Amino acid sequence: MCRTVVLCLIVLSTTQLLAENWPQWRGPGGQGVSRETKLPALWTPGQNIAWKVEVPGRGHSAPVIWNDRVFITTAIEGEPVPGAKAVEHIDSGKPFLHPDSVGADRMHTYKVLSYDGRTGKLLWEQAAWQGVPFDNRHRKSSFASPSVATDGTLVFAYFGSEGVFAYDVSGKPVWKASVGKVKTLGLGAASSPVIHEGLVILQCDDDEGKDSAIVALEAKTGRERWRTKRPVQVSWSTPVLVSAGARTELVTNGSEWIIAYDPATGKELWRTKGVASNAIHTPVVGNGVVVVSAGFPAKKTIAIKPGGSGDVTGTALILWTYDKGTAYVVSPIHYEGLLYLVNDRGVITALDVRTGEVKYEGGRVPVPASFMGSPIAADGRILMTSEDGDTFVIKAGPKHEVIATNSVGEPVYTTPAISNGRIYVRGERHLFAIAAM
Repeated sequence: MCRTVVLCLIVLSTTQLLAENWPQWRGPGGQGVSRETKLPALWTPGQNIAWKVEVPGRGHSAPVIWNDRVFITTAIEGEPVPGAKAVEHIDSGKPFLHPDSVGADRMHTYKVLSYDGRTGKLLWEQAAWQGVPFDNRHRKSSFASPSVATDGTLVFAYFGSEGVFAYDVSGKPVWKASVGKVKTLGLGAASSPVIHEGLVILQCDDDEGKDSAIVALEAKTGRERWRTKRPVQVSWSTPVLVSAGARTELVTNGSEWIIAYDPATGKELWRTKGVASNAIHTPVVGNGVVVVSAGFPAKKTIAIKPGGSGDVTGTALILWTYDKGTAYVVSPIHYEGLLYLVNDRGVITALDVRTGEVKYEGGRVPVPASFMGSPIAADGRILMTSEDGDTFVIKAGPKHEVIATNSVGEPVYTTPAISNGRIYVRGERHLFAIAAM
């Protein structure tokens, strides 16, 4: 084999090793961190946009990528249905209707879509469900808020009370299943599926907690493998898998309790007092620490050493707590030993994830902004995308520094994804692929 061919093969092999799938909400392990390098640092609507494609309907699910396929969901709103209304909610023993609840009086179609990551071509779309939703959503949100998860063979889409739907990567329906009717205070479902050793795991927390459960379905068939009731009220968080020595733990956020389960059986392993707030944030993991947080009505960050047993509240396994800096919706991120908390206006606090020591606080983005999407990180940088569609590139480390401000030119309400040297951003109307060009 000639030297030129050998060198070409080495370069190709290295490129393939650097490419990384983004298989679920917030990518590998649900942590928002990519190992890819040489990503685009600058973009505008007219610069470094490899492609953009219009997406029908409304959706806040984030892009999920496997090889060169991108998967998202969307909800298409139809005509009003006379007499249709959402399930009744009870708060403190009285009927409750959230002032921003909408949607359960209209027909809807929920779809799963797949695009070619290289060109933006629509490869397939499937109408997973059509009808009148069981519950409302927040007027600012979407009935397609949970992101899909994929193992490279099947794609799993969760639409709350309307069910779980599995497709192969070419779009062929494989199975559909119900996890039950899940009331969400009229604000919509948001927890995304997690895949573990042939199981699809879902956190299904209900208004008053009477029917709250963590549920595992067999990935190949959709058959329910196990279901464990949870002593918590409604949440919108996605659980995470945590390595704790010889075992793996499934850690869940909750207002009343933070609970870890055996993902193979659903058996509870440990618990500690919860965040006492709306449990929306996804837990983050790193350096032997699990961090669970919330931002409304109370701001709470709790660092826990995994591997415990029983109720660990008040024990040495609670490493530290912090009571400032968190957002209502935006999850924090752990990157290279630092935990970055982001509030609703994009103000950043950086802490040592092992000790809780504040490295800096009050780090600001250069223009006024609001955030719903969570930060992601790669190649020494933190990327934060605002509702205006501006992505602020922050240098990772103990000193706050904004490297660049980029824009796709339309509102963005979800979290970007990274794969194959590209950054994928789902805007209000379009899906964008950003690449160095």
